[in-house]
Amino acid sequence: MVNDKKKPSDKHRRIIEAALKVFAKNGFYNSKVSEIARAAGVADGTIYLYFQNKDDILISLFEEEMQGVLDQVNLAVGQETDPAKKLERFALAHLSLVEQNQEMAEIIQVEVRQSSKFMRGYANIKFQEYLNIISGIIKEGQALGVFRADIKPGVAKRAFFGALDEMSRYWVLSTARKYSITAAAQEISRFFLEGIQERKP
Repeated sequence: MVNDKKKPSDKHRRIIEAALKVFAKNGFYNSKVSEIARAAGVADGTIYLYFQNKDDILISLFEEEMQGVLDQVNLAVGQETDPAKKLERFALAHLSLVEQNQEMAEIIQVEVRQSSKFMRGYANIKFQEYLNIISGIIKEGQALGVFRADIKPGVAKRAFFGALDEMSRYWVLSTARKYSITAAAQEISRFFLEGIQERKP
């Protein structure tokens, strides 16, 4: 039975948490709003007081979880002053969050890409903020003369994230993982840094 004394914000969070579990278990397309409502302990109609449809639930789930990711990665990066070390910290924080939150990682890696609304009609501001952490570090390194001036931060941020994203996908989908999170973060950072660091004469 639904507890009507619960605050709306609490119901909203319960729906998001239930959707996380249902999407991770069944996949986005195979999940039904009624299943999410049942897992959240609310009536089916209650879902539509907070969300228009299943895609909106997925987008809200992504936005709320991405804010936590942004906060944690900013905190990790902020502990360093050297731009090269900041990129290493970013890589380690990113992959560590994948390891620690595998249900959410699976949804980000697989399920959100099955939503046409997410991929086509959604202004993904949180993700852009995330990528801009990388480009901000690169610009900082260029200003200090430690990263090459000819590197385009907009291209580099996507290249660096792309490598981390592929490792995340491998980590989520593979049952025979050959690399530790720390080793993968160090390796990706090393490959990337060797390409963008200014060569000393």
